[in-house]
Amino acid sequence: MILFFGTRPGKQRTRILTQSICPFCEQKGSLQATEVPNYFHLFWIPLFRVQTSRFASCSHCKRTYYKEEFTAEMEQEFANFQ
Repeated sequence: MILFFGTRPGKQRTRILTQSICPFCEQKGSLQATEVPNYFHLFWIPLFRVQTSRFASCSHCKRTYYKEEFTAEMEQEFANFQ
């Protein structure tokens, strides 16, 4: 019997962080937050979430910030994202 298993990304959620300021170009409301869950699957059926990737990108300067680089302001607004 052959088993097909592994991980694959789930549905991506995106939202504009209207109150956060980009630390690089200092533009307010230009950050777009994205959250992508990663699921373990068996025969392409997602069983459980393995991890969730979070990042934000600035539409003005095109800089991308990963979770480790978030400011307290970005973390607070991301927490309201849920």
